[in-house]
Amino acid sequence: VQLQASGGGLVQAGGSLRLSCAASGSIFIIGTMNWYRQAPGKQRELVAGITRIGITNYGDSVKGRFTISRDNAKNTVFLQMNSLKPDDTAVYYCNVIARATPYWGQGTQVTVSS
Repeated sequence: VQLQASGGGLVQAGGSLRLSCAASGSIFIIGTMNWYRQAPGKQRELVAGITRIGITNYGDSVKGRFTISRDNAKNTVFLQMNSLKPDDTAVYYCNVIARATPYWGQGTQVTVSS
């Protein structure tokens, strides 16, 4: 399974970005899809996750600002990020679970200027 993330970039505080991550390759049924992020000098943290049937969970720091969604027909997961803050600056990684195996995308940089 290969994951291709896109949508990162530079945005001012208060702005919005939408990340996408498409899975391809030897795809079986994809289970949970997640977004993680890692800021310089910090551990990678879970931003949001969504099960195949649409149950979502969010990290405390993004609740109410970020929304995760997915398109099962296109094996794609999205992350709508609103009211962005400088603390949201990080490399964002998509992660999917397929046949009990985790797969990671290459990461996309999100930079929020103050």
